[in-house]
Amino acid sequence: MGSRVAAALLRRGRDQASALLMPRLPRTAPAPALPRVGPTSSSCSGGGGCLLPPRPGPAGVGAFSSTSRFSSFHAFRSLAPKTLFGQCTRRMSTTAAAINSTVANGATNSGLKLLVTKGPQAQKAVGIWLFGCAAWVFSLVIIGGITRLTRSGLSMTDWKFTGEIPPMSDDAWQLEFEKYKQSPEYKRVNKGMSLEDFKFIYWMEYAHRMWGRALGFLFAGPFAYFIAKGYVTRQLGLRLSALFALGGAQGLIGWWMVKSGLEEPTSEYVQPRVSPYRLATHLTSAFAIYCGILWTALSVVMPYPPTGSMNWVNGAAKIRKLAIPVSAVVGITAISGAFVAGNDAGHAYNSFPKMGDTWIPEDVFSMEPFIRNFFENTSTVQLNHRILATTTLLSVGGLWLAARKIDMHPAVKSLIGSTFGMAALQVTLGISTLLMYVPTSLGSAHQAGALTLLSLMILLTHTLRRPSPALLKSLATAVKPT
Repeated sequence: MGSRVAAALLRRGRDQASALLMPRLPRTAPAPALPRVGPTSSSCSGGGGCLLPPRPGPAGVGAFSSTSRFSSFHAFRSLAPKTLFGQCTRRMSTTAAAINSTVANGATNSGLKLLVTKGPQAQKAVGIWLFGCAAWVFSLVIIGGITRLTRSGLSMTDWKFTGEIPPMSDDAWQLEFEKYKQSPEYKRVNKGMSLEDFKFIYWMEYAHRMWGRALGFLFAGPFAYFIAKGYVTRQLGLRLSALFALGGAQGLIGWWMVKSGLEEPTSEYVQPRVSPYRLATHLTSAFAIYCGILWTALSVVMPYPPTGSMNWVNGAAKIRKLAIPVSAVVGITAISGAFVAGNDAGHAYNSFPKMGDTWIPEDVFSMEPFIRNFFENTSTVQLNHRILATTTLLSVGGLWLAARKIDMHPAVKSLIGSTFGMAALQVTLGISTLLMYVPTSLGSAHQAGALTLLSLMILLTHTLRRPSPALLKSLATAVKPT
């Protein structure tokens, strides 16, 4: 019985999605012949012609990809509230055929800018690969955060670009342990550490490094294959080559950061730690690689943003003006977290909303020159991060409130709501991490939340980008009175 109901619901959903793509005609009017675009082919049989041009080559690359994406977003309308559905269906259903025809013609001429050739199968393969690389970078950032929180980053006192084999014997382990004993961290923080404890922090740092090197192979191998198959356009090839070069430089930046923690501190009262500037550079570079891969993956699988009507396009344009500065605030807040980590500022003032007994500590501007306070002063760094986090929550909340009053695609409104929910969760994680004195579990969850919120903002800004001139022209033409 349950399987029959499920099958019936699936058929009904498919019928509703299909019905959204078909023009509604008056009951008394005869069905007109569909406009013919391009010469007749075997795939366009019948007297009515074909809505799409013939597919060039065996795989078929052209406007059919744009139209399929255009139609796929209409399926989201079945999830929209009934009132919104009722407002849009009549206008959209009477113009769907004209839009599809014009989009197909415009895309064939100049409108469609695909990053992948050789048809939808190639597009799908490249998209899966890029999303997989983005997920790998995401996990790499989380592993790096755990490595820092467990104070494992300075356990390996040397670095080779090609990597190295871990110790496999007791003598090899003892040799690595002796190297670590010469470091300032062992002398001032971990003096008397056992060999078993050293093995734990060593394996954490080793896993982080090898996970990063594995990303290089995961990226380079399929990239070379897709180039050999002719899937990658010149524009996509240049973009991916730049990301690959940045990934290679990331390893050098990581070692440059670690070296700062292996140097003797300037004061005997200061614990050895990596430079907050170098840590921020390392994390910013990782975020840049992740955002670049994610944006490129979205551009491959979604070459056109969801449209539907000129009202929705205009609404998206209004929200886009707000979403871009909000995305900048989210990114700046995430980078400020690197200075919190680099200065161990999370272990100070473990109270909220006040910092100790006051709202603003007295030593927030105690350093000279003045600008150093924002990057090296523990009190100022934590206060700055609190202010930015609150600004982020208010900004995303304002974006959500503005979107409720604007006529937009339902999927975009849902995405904005999810982003607001994630921003609230991230602030909750940050406060909990602070109150609990930065446990590894909450600290890593907070870092993952920052990257998740940034991912949602990337997805939102990508979805809100301006449609192509060909698609805008088709929408403007379709809504004109006949």
